[in-house]
Amino acid sequence: MSDLFELTATLVDIRSESHHEAEITDWIEARLRVEAPWLSVDRIGNNLVARTSLGRSMRLVLAGHTDTVPVADNLPSRRDGDVLWGCGTADMKAGIAVMLELACSVQSPAVDVTYVFYEAEEVQAEHNGLARLFAERPDLLVGDVALLGEPTNGEIEAGCQGIVRFWLTLKGARAHTARPWMGRNAIHRLGEVLTIVAGWPGNEPVVDGCRYRESLQVVRIDGGVAGNVVPDAARALIAYRFAPDKSAEQATAYVTGLLGSVIEADDTVEMDDVSSAAQPGLSHPLLDALVKRNALAVHAKLGWTDVARFAEHGIPATNFGPGDATLAHTRDERVSREPIERSYAALRELLERGV
Repeated sequence: MSDLFELTATLVDIRSESHHEAEITDWIEARLRVEAPWLSVDRIGNNLVARTSLGRSMRLVLAGHTDTVPVADNLPSRRDGDVLWGCGTADMKAGIAVMLELACSVQSPAVDVTYVFYEAEEVQAEHNGLARLFAERPDLLVGDVALLGEPTNGEIEAGCQGIVRFWLTLKGARAHTARPWMGRNAIHRLGEVLTIVAGWPGNEPVVDGCRYRESLQVVRIDGGVAGNVVPDAARALIAYRFAPDKSAEQATAYVTGLLGSVIEADDTVEMDDVSSAAQPGLSHPLLDALVKRNALAVHAKLGWTDVARFAEHGIPATNFGPGDATLAHTRDERVSREPIERSYAALRELLERGV
């Protein structure tokens, strides 16, 4: 078995900001082809899919992205005892190290396994490697359940929240600011929107025993014509993170319903981003076994991850990997040895024992 801590350091030192994943993909592919000849390996762009074909009754998908956010003077990596510092340590080279070691060391798992190493997770969805695989080669991603190696400190962060973000444009009527009563100030109308959103009491739905904390925020405001003109239009960008008890359509209807007392016939709602939520999926036998046999803590995922892409294709999925998500994308990003080894041990036991 490789030293997982050292393997993580090796992967971190292969620089792989989004859109520059070729070198790390080459490195992983070469290692898989040499050290895991029992796996079939397919490469589509800078996405690798390695699979067993043992005819088992269940197939587990283990997936993780190889890209990082831009380096912030935090490469090459550095060690401080059992702590590894550097860009991508937590998000998610440690998770990639766990996946790669499992692929190269578990030759005859109790379940068939698909390992997915994909590009461009940290940028716009149109570039996402997992989305490309689902579009071009969905046959490679067939599975009964999926685990995404996002940083969760070796605990379960179940499912994920969805995102609805839209521009609400309110109309008014122009007038000279010396005679504002002859017009209607659209920016002033936005004040009602801000009051409703700021006073929103919040929702904390419980789904499969996981409590999700929703959020509703106005994240941008645009408006104004000139210093002497009453503005005839103003818009607010409204962001709603919703629990997996709602579809994206239901989430949109919920927010526009909250604002129903403000929105008039001439006002418009223009979608900026929509991403579905993912159910926790913890009732699946493989996920249930992983949680119970390792006494894993389970939390709701308060954010969006690519587990939603699996859920959209009917594959229950959840997040499980080493690293602290609160350190991701920071200059001080780091990961400790213990959660790497603990995550590996839990997944190896699952692969070798199954349900």
